[in-house]
Amino acid sequence: MFKIHTLNNISANGLKRLPAERYQMVATLDGADAVLLRSADMHALTLPDSIKAIGRAGAGTNNIPVAAMSQRGIPVFNAPGANANAVKELVIAGMLIAARNLGVALGFVEALAGDGMETAIENGKKKFVGFELAGRTLGVVGLGAIGVRVANAARALGMRVIGFDPHMTVEGAWALSSDVIKAGSLNELYGAADFISFHVPLNDATRGIFNAAALELVKPGVVLLNFSRDGIVAHEAIQAGLADGRIGRYVSDFPKPEYVGNPSVISLPHLGASTGEAEENCALMVVDQMREFLENGNVINAVNFPHTRMPRNGKSRICIANENKPNMIGQLSYALGAAGINISQMHNASRGDYAYNLIDVDQTVGAAVIENLQAIEGVLSIRVIQ
Repeated sequence: MFKIHTLNNISANGLKRLPAERYQMVATLDGADAVLLRSADMHALTLPDSIKAIGRAGAGTNNIPVAAMSQRGIPVFNAPGANANAVKELVIAGMLIAARNLGVALGFVEALAGDGMETAIENGKKKFVGFELAGRTLGVVGLGAIGVRVANAARALGMRVIGFDPHMTVEGAWALSSDVIKAGSLNELYGAADFISFHVPLNDATRGIFNAAALELVKPGVVLLNFSRDGIVAHEAIQAGLADGRIGRYVSDFPKPEYVGNPSVISLPHLGASTGEAEENCALMVVDQMREFLENGNVINAVNFPHTRMPRNGKSRICIANENKPNMIGQLSYALGAAGINISQMHNASRGDYAYNLIDVDQTVGAAVIENLQAIEGVLSIRVIQ
């Protein structure tokens, strides 16, 4: 019986994927095997030794201490692409709001009252004349699940689209419209776009990816859309660009106090994935991944360990997370051989500083064997599925 603790409300349809005969929802972390969450901040939590996995029903994992979990051999799963359509639609809405001045126009109408309302509207509507998206250029920074959908939707609206992603996957390339122009650099994209939409994770490489240097390259009046993460833009550059008109609109899903009241800023209360469909899709995906890990040891869509999947074949499966260092496979094989255990199949994969092994064997694995494997330098966690 696996015990699951949730830190946020998780879609009921997602939780239904955990059969009651094998899973129990528990009220505390004590003794829990896994944690499911959405936006709860885990950085201050002390997790018990019983925790084997963490599942984030969403894409970003900044609210989870991923590095610390990696050192403990705990995979952190997320749901990339499950909320992609919801974010895509909001980005398109953000472009329309900016292009047609819809935010300030709505405020203008809301402030009107009295018998002269129709006349005031006719006299005042000229202040809100905007422009159409068709024929304008959208630059998409990051061509993952969301960025590809945004690019394709913009093409369908008649926009010219230029994209940049040095780490684009084969799957992303297949899904991307052939009409999307691939920029050779960020600078090329910054200089060509009327709209720039960011769709990258927040890490050391992307923090402040739009900064003072980027501001020098953009077209006057460029519209920036940030539905990615707050830290990918340098706010000093945003404020400077808004002040002198180099940035015509800043559309953000991450409100900041310094932008309140600025008519050139469209701030939304982190609505990117806030649809019933997206929440359910994220829950379904991450629950399925966590179940596959707990029951079979397979790792799918973990942000800190490599994709590792192998059909079951043997009496026992040994799941080992370890540091990615030389001779690890040799030491694991030697320890099992010394115990008289035959390996029926094995799959090893690495990702950066970490690796993960699935080892199917023909015998039951006892506590002494597990202790010997755990004693190997660099082994982070071991689990045996009998």
